[in-house]
Amino acid sequence: AAFIRAIEIQGNVVRREVPLLLLITTIITVMALDSVLEQRPARISLSESVILLLLFGLFIYIAVQDLMLSKNNDPLLQNMREVPVLVTAPEARFDWLLILLGFLLLFAGGELTVRFSVAFAELLGLSTAIVGLFVVAIGTSMPELVTSIIAAIRNESDLALGNIIGSNIFNSLIVLPASGVAASIVVPHGGISDLLVSLALTALLIPIFIIGKAKLGRTSGIMLLAIYISYAIYRINGT
Repeated sequence: AAFIRAIEIQGNVVRREVPLLLLITTIITVMALDSVLEQRPARISLSESVILLLLFGLFIYIAVQDLMLSKNNDPLLQNMREVPVLVTAPEARFDWLLILLGFLLLFAGGELTVRFSVAFAELLGLSTAIVGLFVVAIGTSMPELVTSIIAAIRNESDLALGNIIGSNIFNSLIVLPASGVAASIVVPHGGISDLLVSLALTALLIPIFIIGKAKLGRTSGIMLLAIYISYAIYRINGT
């Protein structure tokens, strides 16, 4: 998105959301250090997953508090108060069936993704962690990619950046721990380095904000893309 158009980074994003994402990534990294700290296979356990879910509850609480404090100055909330209440059409009462169908298709898609990702990894002689880290991750991140690119084209930089940071926070505090509640997650070989690189890339937003005058420009975008591609090649060759 930054390659297409410079993304303006608001001060409150650097003061709150980015440090929060750094904190979350640090916590998960410490949780994954079981092999070093406790001399056992590294994994995200049930208790650790519950802690992450509680952190998400705290994040939602802070977000709602901010919304309540700024509701009088928020343009969206002002428009919602001015627009008359919409009446639901009779045919819309069955929209819940479409929502249910969507969830079922989503579950089926997830099942097929996992099944064929494992087969794809075996075909190429790669570990499933590598396929998940890049092939599956890129595929499941397509909605964020498209949304951020469209937001950048329309000069909605707040949406582009908020979409990415929000998605990472949700993945870390809902998707990961929800999986950990179902079954403890074994940290694969190289998983610690993946977390450390993620931590470093998130931290890069802070000096970019200071040096780049609150903008993530094309040069920074190219640099981040180059780092990602280089690390992908390193991880693939490392297997």
